[in-house]
Amino acid sequence: MLTTLDAYLALNLLPKVGPIRVKRMIEQFGSPEAVLAAPIRDLLRVPGIGEEMAAHITGWEQQIDLMEEKRRMREHGVSLLSIEDPLYPPALKQIHDAPFLLYMRGSIRPADEISVAVVGSRRMTHYGRDQSRKLSFQLAKAGFTIVSGLARGIDTAAHEAAIAAGGRTIAVLGSGIGNVFPPENQALADRIAENGAVLSEFPVLYVPDKQSFPLRNRIVAGMSRGIIVVEAPAWSGALITANQAIEQGRTVFAVPGPIDRPSSVGCNRLIQSGAKLVCDAEDIIQELDLELNSLPLDFSSSPESAKISRPTVPARQAELSPLERQILDQLELGPSGIDALSEVLSLAPGPLSVTLLQMEMKHLIRQHAGKTFTKAD
Repeated sequence: MLTTLDAYLALNLLPKVGPIRVKRMIEQFGSPEAVLAAPIRDLLRVPGIGEEMAAHITGWEQQIDLMEEKRRMREHGVSLLSIEDPLYPPALKQIHDAPFLLYMRGSIRPADEISVAVVGSRRMTHYGRDQSRKLSFQLAKAGFTIVSGLARGIDTAAHEAAIAAGGRTIAVLGSGIGNVFPPENQALADRIAENGAVLSEFPVLYVPDKQSFPLRNRIVAGMSRGIIVVEAPAWSGALITANQAIEQGRTVFAVPGPIDRPSSVGCNRLIQSGAKLVCDAEDIIQELDLELNSLPLDFSSSPESAKISRPTVPARQAELSPLERQILDQLELGPSGIDALSEVLSLAPGPLSVTLLQMEMKHLIRQHAGKTFTKAD
């Protein structure tokens, strides 16, 4: 006998059914189990269900391999979160096409209701990287959960900064959790799952396509109080996410950029259209009117100024951890890349990159092209 979660999983595996049809059928029949047990004549009474779709649903056992999908879930450490689960993000539940099932690595917590999305170009500039890191680091320190799409560029910088701040971050994939895209972000996904969550509405081994990313973006926007577009050219997936956020009634923020750079056209036009201009995290906190348990932050518009205020001890002079001291000792000898540092320090690149980002935020080191690091001046 199917459980409710198994029935949701079966419906999710059926192609072309979709969350809106599932919502209508559950309203009609009362539960996902009842939907799968309904005869064709009853399914045809549901708006949007034709004969072909009704036959598709009633023959679900011939269409999918439920046990194989559950085996893949176990193999990849994936659990399920249905729309009926108390931990399902309340804000996401409110959108008209909310996913009725989410695959998950890691965990969702009640505190994740205080979340903001950070999105932007995959081909980020140094300016975009610095702004994404600054804002994500500050907001994570202030108590926000940072939501993004694990894409190259701005998304990656946002997730990494939230981890470096010791905060929570949630990655929403446009692929299956067992088929992370881009593949080079697999290690980052693993770190996110340790103190956050990796989510997807797609089957475990789903290969991403052009349709899956816009679908992913509606979840990124839907589960957030507001969305911050850090850097985006005139035609960008980040702008699609911003439009979805507007449709969902979310606040849209944009980081201004130089007017002569194509990479800033999208953000500047968003501001022209009414998006909130952002210089630092304080702008976002004040606009969303949230009370957060946080340390005082130094909110300067300079990318180099994202740091926790230490009124009596400047961050640069603060006590160093043994690893930070080792890294500085190595950089005293000259510039070094992350792979070289990893080998010398006998530390995996993943954990090392977190420490390096923390040191950047403390103004102890600087990152240059090709992930080369030097001591700060």
